[in-house]
Amino acid sequence: MTESNGAMVANPRFYRKAKKKLAHAQRVLSRRQRRAKQEGRNLRTASNYQKQRLAVAKLHDKIRRQRADFLQALSTALIKNHDLVVAEELRSKNLLKNHALSQAISDVGWRSFLNMLAYKAQLYGKEFLTIDPKYTTQRCHACGSIMGQNGYRKLTLRDREWACPMCHTHHIRDWNAAINILEKGQKLWQNPKTKEKAA
Repeated sequence: MTESNGAMVANPRFYRKAKKKLAHAQRVLSRRQRRAKQEGRNLRTASNYQKQRLAVAKLHDKIRRQRADFLQALSTALIKNHDLVVAEELRSKNLLKNHALSQAISDVGWRSFLNMLAYKAQLYGKEFLTIDPKYTTQRCHACGSIMGQNGYRKLTLRDREWACPMCHTHHIRDWNAAINILEKGQKLWQNPKTKEKAA
């Protein structure tokens, strides 16, 4: 997560950190399942299988609780320290179709985070808005020009930093997007023509 003031919070990647341990536990579970079936035993009464099944379930539950605790603390801090919080209304289901990003997206719990921000804003009497993410990444917040239009090359996920071809402002991708998101939430979004007239 990147705030409009440039502050960044890294994804703790709880699932990825536990992935190796979880994979090992699941292999053991699979092996015990095969052995029980070969011996003609019911899985419900196979004690070694049931012990391992509980061990796998505990690992999954630990990851879930770590993620929830992290998101609870972060959402509370954001809402308490700001009168207005604006976030993109991201469609997690659509993003999960991208296989290169699906694991990272699932690991961070975006939808849960947005839900927490929404109910905590009501609880603390603050304002929380979600906005359409269209152009938030591609737009230069300094001059309003949009990459991918007027012959400019559209930014890809690899472009973490870039310079606006119109005003030559250097941008850190996520920080620029965060400023755009806040401006859109505050209805301060200006296109290049509007800015020219205002100037």
